[in-house]
Amino acid sequence: MVKLKGFQKLTLTDEALEKWLSELQIRKPQAVLVSLQDALGRVLAEDLIAQEALPRFDKSAMDGYALKSADTFGASQSKPVTFQLTENQELAGKQAKQIWTGNPIPKGADAVVMLENTKRQYEKLEVWSQLPLNANISKMGEDIKKSDLVAKASIRLTPYQIGLAAALGYCQLKVSAKPKIGILATGNELAEVGTELSGNLIYDSNKIMISAVCRELGAETTDFGIAKDNIDEIVTKIKKILETQDAVITIGGTSVGGLDLVPDAVNKIGKPGVIVHGIALRPAMPTAVAVLSGKPVLILSGNPVAAIIGFEVFGRTMVSRLLGMTKTEPRPMLKTVLARRVAGVLGRKTYVRVRVALKDGEFIAEPVSAKGSGSISTMTQSNGFMIIPENREGVTEGETVIVHMFSSLEVDV
Repeated sequence: MVKLKGFQKLTLTDEALEKWLSELQIRKPQAVLVSLQDALGRVLAEDLIAQEALPRFDKSAMDGYALKSADTFGASQSKPVTFQLTENQELAGKQAKQIWTGNPIPKGADAVVMLENTKRQYEKLEVWSQLPLNANISKMGEDIKKSDLVAKASIRLTPYQIGLAAALGYCQLKVSAKPKIGILATGNELAEVGTELSGNLIYDSNKIMISAVCRELGAETTDFGIAKDNIDEIVTKIKKILETQDAVITIGGTSVGGLDLVPDAVNKIGKPGVIVHGIALRPAMPTAVAVLSGKPVLILSGNPVAAIIGFEVFGRTMVSRLLGMTKTEPRPMLKTVLARRVAGVLGRKTYVRVRVALKDGEFIAEPVSAKGSGSISTMTQSNGFMIIPENREGVTEGETVIVHMFSSLEVDV
């Protein structure tokens, strides 16, 4: 019954995260080769070095005519300079060669005149503009020089970096292997999705949801089912996860009630066990973080929103480290105006769900009414969250706030 007294001490979120990370022994992830078509969103495992220059040669940036810039001196529409057209690969004085965007510059040429600044008459070309040296020419290596570092290891690959890799001649890239995360739900009240409910059972949606956010970040997840509120069953299932997975996430059974057995089960398995239990966080105060066999164990609340916020604070960092990233990826952030006052709790970092919309050219953040940490619908009604720090009692209406976006922006059209 001692547990029923509640948490005697809460640890600040930053302190809890630092303690947890200092206990982890996460090894550098294995590197795997993937095709460029499969590289999107993967984490680069080694620095990407340019195998050659871009462009590979001096090339035309326009459709037009290659020529010597010095030969255009004084050219204008009223006083054009006439050139002899040629198909030769090397130009002499007052010669020009038709050229298209991307074509190599012929020898002897050092500029390209645009088509609209010329008039062709049989084998003669009138040029109406004076050109500087290298006009409309993309010089060899002006974009990327050979041996340049073009992307650092540990970044998440975007379509643009993949396109650059293709331009440099890569057809495969080394990326971090996807970390394996085992997920276990606990609770006598839970039933698997797809089964028939009876009595007071409810569907276990948390396991599906947390698995989805892990996969969104690039991890592989395995569903280890539901454990009843029995410490021996919980111990057995966590041990099984540790045999094959890189990390463990449990959901439920982490508060201070009589059947909240997961922290005790973790401590029963081995050392160091639970590092912090009880975070100065709202929601997600019952979150715990642990280490077993050098592997991270994240113990989330059974309330859906508390589970999501607990994962947001600790899970995103955990997955980033397992992927070999040196920093946790921040969510896109937006400076907005708060539509109405929101209360915080002194001493606890408060995550407030909001819906941001662009109205009359201004971003407005409307707090989503929180019906409790069990109201998953508030996450679907939100597209971001703002954070009230531990030293604030609240945020006033009209105050400028930073919103961390997790869904698309609403725009009035």
